Amino acid sequence: MDKIGLLYHPKIVAARTVVQQLSAFLDSNGVASWGCSSWDEAAIRDQSQGTGLAVSVGGDGTILRVARAVTPMSIPILGVNLGHLGFMTEFSAEEIVARMPSVLKGEGWVDRRMMLQVEILRRRSEDSESPSPEPFYALNDAIVGRGGVSRVVYVEATIDGESLTTYKADGVLVSTATGSTGYSLAAGGPILFPQSQDILVKSVCPHLTMGYALVLPPTATVELKVRTDHEAMLSIDGQLQFSLDDGDMVAIRRSPYSASFMRLRPNGFFYSTLEERLRLRK
Repeated sequence: MDKIGLLYHPKIVAARTVVQQLSAFLDSNGVASWGCSSWDEAAIRDQSQGTGLAVSVGGDGTILRVARAVTPMSIPILGVNLGHLGFMTEFSAEEIVARMPSVLKGEGWVDRRMMLQVEILRRRSEDSESPSPEPFYALNDAIVGRGGVSRVVYVEATIDGESLTTYKADGVLVSTATGSTGYSLAAGGPILFPQSQDILVKSVCPHLTMGYALVLPPTATVELKVRTDHEAMLSIDGQLQFSLDDGDMVAIRRSPYSASFMRLRPNGFFYSTLEERLRLRK
C-alpha cells in the first residue's frame, strides 16, 4: 500500500490527534500519507490519486462524507470511531495504531455496500423537466419531505414507471441496507443485512396513507414527485440539502459505485454487536 489518506472530522480535537499518531506510525514504516478534513470533498479528490486506503477518523457521519468523496475512485475505507454508535466503523481510537500492521499486511476482508444515485428533475414548465447537472450519491438514504414549515407534503411515488401511491406525510425515505439502521429504523423500517443490494422505501410520519415499508430489488427506480404549496426539501445522507418546489421530481436508483470497507473483525461482527449498539441509541 503506497499511500494512505487520513480524513478526519474537523471539529473533533481527538480526531486530529489520532491522525497525527497514524501519520507518525505510517512514516516510520515507510508508507506515505496525507491528511485532510472530511468536510473538504474537493481537496480529498485533488489528493486521492494513487491512494490505496482512506482512513476515516470520526464517526458514522464522517464515513458518509468520506464515502461520497472516495467511492467513485474505488478507494476502500477504514473507519475509526470517535462517536457513539459506530455502525460502519471498524476500530476505536485506542485500537487503530496497534491494528495498522495487520491492515498494511493485507489481512482481513472487503465489505462492499450498495449506494444510491439521486437525481433532481426540476419542473420548469408544464411541458419540460430540467435535470440536475450531475447525480449525487448516498451511502445511507435520500429523503423527500417537508422543509421548515411543520406541514405534511404530498409525494407521488412511482416505481419502475408504475404509480404506487401518493404519500401524505412528513416525508418519504429511500434507504440502502447501510441506512436501514439509521433514520429508516427510527421511522419504523426493518433492518436489512449489511451487504443487501435491496432498496428500502418508507414513509415518515404518514397521515392516513401508506405507512408500511417496501423492500425493492436493486434494479428498481423510485421516482418521488412533490406536490406542495410550501417549501419541500431533499436530504441526502442527512448532510446535503436541496430545496424542492411543487412539481419537482427526485429519481433514485442503485448507484454504479459501491462503497468498500476494510474489515479485520469476523463476518458476523455486525450481528454479534447489533443489540448492544441499538441499546446505545436510547
